[in-house]
Amino acid sequence: MFPEKRDSGSAADITTEFVVMKEISGSRREGDGFRLLIRVTLKFGSQEGIRRRIAEMGSLGEESNPLLTPYTMGPFQLSHRVVLAPLTRLRSYGTIPQPHAAVYYSQRTTPGGLLISEGTCISDDSFGCPNVPGIYKPEHVEAWKPIVQAVHDKGGVFFCQLWHLGRASHNEYQPNKAPPVSSTNKRIRVENKCLLPDYSLSEFSVPRALTTEEIPNYVEIYRHAARCAREAGFDGVEIHAANGYLLEQFMKDKVNDRTDKYGNQSLENRCRFTFEVIDAVAEEIGADRVGIRFSPFTTYNDVHTSDPGELGLYLARELNKRVPKLVYVHYVEPRIHGNDDKPDTPEEFSCVPFKEAYSGTFIAAGGFTRESGIEAVATGRADLIAYGRIFISNPDLTRRFELNAPLNRYNRDTFYIPDPVLGYTDYPSLTDEEIKAYQKS
Repeated sequence: MFPEKRDSGSAADITTEFVVMKEISGSRREGDGFRLLIRVTLKFGSQEGIRRRIAEMGSLGEESNPLLTPYTMGPFQLSHRVVLAPLTRLRSYGTIPQPHAAVYYSQRTTPGGLLISEGTCISDDSFGCPNVPGIYKPEHVEAWKPIVQAVHDKGGVFFCQLWHLGRASHNEYQPNKAPPVSSTNKRIRVENKCLLPDYSLSEFSVPRALTTEEIPNYVEIYRHAARCAREAGFDGVEIHAANGYLLEQFMKDKVNDRTDKYGNQSLENRCRFTFEVIDAVAEEIGADRVGIRFSPFTTYNDVHTSDPGELGLYLARELNKRVPKLVYVHYVEPRIHGNDDKPDTPEEFSCVPFKEAYSGTFIAAGGFTRESGIEAVATGRADLIAYGRIFISNPDLTRRFELNAPLNRYNRDTFYIPDPVLGYTDYPSLTDEEIKAYQKS
């Protein structure tokens, strides 16, 4: 893909070139990311040369760091490309988001920054782990309002992730202890474990396949949740169609064993439910307030497919045709498995073809660092970069990226505990004195 290496200029040259790129990126047009990639490639030659120049860009400060440049995402003018990824934190007691969530999210808010909420359940039967919030009852809407307002008070853009876990659940979470619903009657393999309400581990329960006639009701459940999210003040919603949850249980052909119009005979059939949900949610709140998250390469929660690349391309191309005004698509990189890195990822697995196929805003997530995020944006592999684990431990992540300051280490042991402070709101931001010192260095 990259031409022969050419003579390349100084860091000042790439700064000059990036000023022109910045003009492009300010107003998103179809193909801009790919044209940006071509321009960088032609100017600096080999991929190794590009990475070297990008490393220099990262040391030049805010004006030359692609992650810190403005971006127009539908009706939203973002001030930078650093996104808070959706992160399950298990601190919403009794399905109700708590006041400490307002502290947590506002800590991570910057003016013009995009935040995506933790997975937020959309119905009584959508739960599968303890202390996660809902967004389908009046009490959920009221509890979310001050949290959303705290983000808006600091100038942030806040999307709510709509979540149904499907078979990644247990009878203990289901109304009347019924089986969880899915595309199939096949349970998740027994070596995978479900976290129960008392925080003990158990095998996942045997699911029940939704009937063809039931699926339209679930489309309406997503629609209702989107309406509730807007009533709570969220700027938009992200439909969770990744990580082995309900919608992906339909899209992956090693899970979906149906023979109806939602069955595994074709990609169109397997993705039908997902597109019906997108259409309904877009109709309800407007496509320019709807994003969606995909993870074609993941096998998390025991979801497998015979051709993840084909699935990812189909989704990108169909979105172009069916919902051209969708505000963004959000792909999880193949190197991520749930909340862990996957070091043995085959080299041919890549989200780049999906970015090249998709004409709208493209968010990439999965193990990005400051340097790899800079590279992804500068070379057109993504428009925005979602950060998870390092955003947990660095509430001022965007400022640290600006200053190239060191990051706090995260403590995985406190990711999923119910404590309202420990590992949640107690990670420190840089002090004024530290900021001044890094600005001088």
